[in-house]
This record gives sequence, C-alpha cells and structure tokens, in this order.
Amino acid sequence: MIETRGLTKWYGEFLALNHLDLKLEEGDLFGFIGPNGAGKTTTMKILATLLTPSEGQAFVGGVNVVDHPEEIRTMVGYMPDFFGVYREMRVSEYLAFFAAAYRVPGKERQRVVGDLLALVDLESKADETVGALSRGMQQRLGLARALVHDPKVLILDEPASGLDPRARVEVREILKELSAMGKTIILSSHILPELANVCNRVGIIAQGQLRACGSIDYVAAQVAPPRIHARVRETEPPAESGPEEDGLAQHFVTASAAVESLRQNLGCEVALGDEDHPGMIMVTPGGHGEVGPGQVAQALLQGGFELAYLEPVNPSLEEVFLHLTQDLGLGQSPVEES
Repeated sequence: MIETRGLTKWYGEFLALNHLDLKLEEGDLFGFIGPNGAGKTTTMKILATLLTPSEGQAFVGGVNVVDHPEEIRTMVGYMPDFFGVYREMRVSEYLAFFAAAYRVPGKERQRVVGDLLALVDLESKADETVGALSRGMQQRLGLARALVHDPKVLILDEPASGLDPRARVEVREILKELSAMGKTIILSSHILPELANVCNRVGIIAQGQLRACGSIDYVAAQVAPPRIHARVRETEPPAESGPEEDGLAQHFVTASAAVESLRQNLGCEVALGDEDHPGMIMVTPGGHGEVGPGQVAQALLQGGFELAYLEPVNPSLEEVFLHLTQDLGLGQSPVEES
C-alpha cells in the first residue's frame, strides 16, 4: 500500500531524509519512531503530497505521489501534529465543511458526519462549538476530519501529543478499530509504550536513516537476544524468625541462592528483581545469546532448585531505540517526560 525507494530530502545543505526504503502492506499499523529532526514528519509530508522529495520515489496504492498528487489526496487522510480548528464552528458543521471540501456529495454528508462522530465518540458534542472541546476531544475531531473522505491510508503525526492517559487510550482504541477495517496507518509518536501496545510494525529512524523496520519482536531480536525471567519456589523462613526481621530478605533466601548458582554455572549476567519484581531472577544471555531458556532451566534444576516460572522477555521498545541510536550521540530517549 505504501512504498518508498531511495527517498531523500535536502533542506539547503541539511540532509533531512537519506535514501529511505520502506514498504507497508494494507492494514498495517506502523509506528514511526525517532527523535525530533529524525525525518519522520518530512516522510509523512512527502507521502501526503505536501513536500516534494529531492531524490527517490514514493508510492501510495501504486500511484507516484509526485506525478499524481490529486489522486493521492483521495487515498490519504493526513493529521499533522498541530492543526488549525475553526473554534466558532459547531462540531457537526466543522466536519460537514471538510466533507464538502473533499467533494463528498451533499446527500451523503449528514450520514458521513454522523458515522464519524459515532466512531470518535463525539455524538453528544455535535452541537457544541469546536473551541469548547477539550484537547483530547479536539484530537479525536481532527482524526474524524482526516477520515471524511474514507481514505485508504491514514498519516498521523503525533496524534496523542498533549493528551491525558484516558484520552490516549481512547485514541489508541480508535486506531485499532480503523486498522481492523483494513486502513493502513502510519503513526509517529514519542510515547514508545503507546506504540508498542497498538502497532503491528515499527520503524526506527535517526538522522534521516531507517535503522530498523519490522514487527516489534523482529526488531528487538536484531538488537539482543531475549532476557530470561525465572522464579524458583521459595523455602519457608526459619521457625525462629521473628516479625521484626526483614520479610523481603526472607523471601529472597532461595532466589538469592539461585542467582549465585546461575552466575557460577552460566557465566553471564544474572540479577535479582527489586521491590517491583520480588523474587524474580533476571538472566541477560550476552551479545550472542549463548544462554537460552533451556540452559537456565537445566542449571536451576541441577542446582537443586524447583522451577516455578520461566519466560524469555524481549528488550523494550525504548531499549531497542537507545541501542540502535547510541552511536549517533542523540543522548536521550524519545519517550515523553511525565
């Protein structure tokens, strides 16, 4: 549905996009990750026909975005990070206005507006002015605006920017529903946990170059083998232990011994969980993944420990981003500060 080949964009002497190759299929919900200035918005604007590439090609539905911009605009719904709203318009009037701009036939506009208000849960606000809506409601209205012509592709630049947690969840659920309807969605965000929860594919871009692309599990596997989380059954504390003793330390009696045993037998990094993960044994296999879940389980059983739980855990999306961009001197994660 979307394909770029060697897509490049210069702003004077600044190289914003450096030979980007990207391919997305129908129904993909793609998370575009990168720090400010990485090339995300430039890519999105080229796909939305708002910028012309310096080199390379971009296609939507097999149509070249430079050669046939009018056709592209019928297929693409674009929602920028900051979009202007007509604050004195009523919500229903606002959507009807943009439906007319996209040449939706007059007899269909009322139905389209009603369906979109239901989709973004703004039916009760239809007669209120746009300026009276909260930030989260305005973001949902902006999403509805991008959908008035029923596009096959949605390009959303930071749609959750500035939203409270509840509003983020609402937007996330709408995006999942749209993806299930077969729409291809490109979504940029600095809020990495949100992308991990909603996207089936991600791309990490930095300094105009695509550093990794694929499913979250695939991208994580390119960075490092999964950590292994395990638990062993704890022994009862000694009968003479009094209530004044550290209960947390008692709980860790067996787990601590298991950690020491694994360190000696596996020769890799093994740590004990903190107060948020009491009793959890965390094994980091090393750069080449020489140690797997089978080896951890075998070492614990041979050491006389009773295994209660074992699971491989991929690096988080934030850890993947930091690893892939550590040589670029970016210095910080794109995660939004709370």
